[in-house]
Amino acid sequence: MGFDGAILIGGMCLFMLLGVPIAVSMGMAAVLALLLEGEINLIVLPQKLFVGSDSFPLMAIIFFMVAGELMLQGGISKRLVSLAKKFLSELRGSLTLITFVTCAFFGALSGSALATTAAIGSVMYPEMLKDDAYEKDFALSVQAVGGTLGTMIPPSIPLVLYGALANTSVGDLFIYIIIPGILICFLYCITGYFVIVKRGMAKKHNVVKEENSSKAISESVWALLTPVIILGGIYSGIFSPTESAAVACGYAFFVGMFIYKELTLRTLFKAVLNATIASAAIMFLITCATFFGWVLTIQGFPQRITTLLTDFIHSKMMFLLFINIVFLIAGMFVDISTTLLLIIPLVLPIALKLDVNLTHLGIIAGINLSLGTITPPFGGCLFVASGLDKTVKLESIYREVMPFVIAGIVGIFIITYVPMLWL
Repeated sequence: MGFDGAILIGGMCLFMLLGVPIAVSMGMAAVLALLLEGEINLIVLPQKLFVGSDSFPLMAIIFFMVAGELMLQGGISKRLVSLAKKFLSELRGSLTLITFVTCAFFGALSGSALATTAAIGSVMYPEMLKDDAYEKDFALSVQAVGGTLGTMIPPSIPLVLYGALANTSVGDLFIYIIIPGILICFLYCITGYFVIVKRGMAKKHNVVKEENSSKAISESVWALLTPVIILGGIYSGIFSPTESAAVACGYAFFVGMFIYKELTLRTLFKAVLNATIASAAIMFLITCATFFGWVLTIQGFPQRITTLLTDFIHSKMMFLLFINIVFLIAGMFVDISTTLLLIIPLVLPIALKLDVNLTHLGIIAGINLSLGTITPPFGGCLFVASGLDKTVKLESIYREVMPFVIAGIVGIFIITYVPMLWL
């Protein structure tokens, strides 16, 4: 690795252990490495930070964050829940199935796992506690697990970032993740049903009154049109993924303000503020990670890693197994964006050498890292779900999500080694 490489990686780890935010840790470690090297003028720092965010595809992240908040504040999530209840309420454990299906639909609107957990969880968690049908920790785990579908169903913010890093068509990524996302949703539903039956929960059926059925369908039409407009526009070539995100913002604003009339100036300000804070954090992380990666590159670290891994990985099958393990472990400790920014530049040369389909690699990375948002100890969706009820210990939610994590891993291996089913 070399002395400077050790300083760079070791410095980042040290700063993170001291509680410094990940983005700042990467930036400080990179600056420290440059100062020790002494041959590069620090004027490159602002230049590289700017270059890291100067990307048209990355604008989609900001727009999708705004769109997700507008949909949450504008009442779209509530309409999706009402529609799902209409068709699934006759089944035992229907609220669990409704949560997963609604999260999948909302994922087709927002592209964010955390936003999906917050939006659907705020509606479904109180419903699951009525009549003591579900245990609190299980109900919270369902909200967290459902959130992972927010990045497994297009449009997906992590896939936008991956497309920019790997120079791969974001439209293709959106198309080919649909079937894998549906597969994972199906596995979640099956797992949830068996857990409910085994533990004797939800013995009563929550039947939706017939007079409310037509209202649920009519009101949800506008919500269901959102993914049709977004994905239809992308696949037909009318607009790019980035432009589709801007269209989603405009459509969510129109529906929330003029159709459902739940979006007021106050809630609009709240939505924009929340999206601005979240987007700023992500973009700052991207800029610092880009600078960190550039310093790694000039020190020859990626080339050394590529050479080292090539000595041990001789086939595409071994590489895909390695990638799954790396992403799954990384997802337990680091957020999706950071993991992509750190790992993709390192493994991309090996993938190209072994003739791995970059779209396939992106889907594998996206599904793995989405699952990482519910893997202890630092799963983001787990923290969002725990915020819905402060009386439930986070450790109990950790325990409840494990059957779903296992189901997700089964799905990942199907997606990895049986690509002919969907690619």
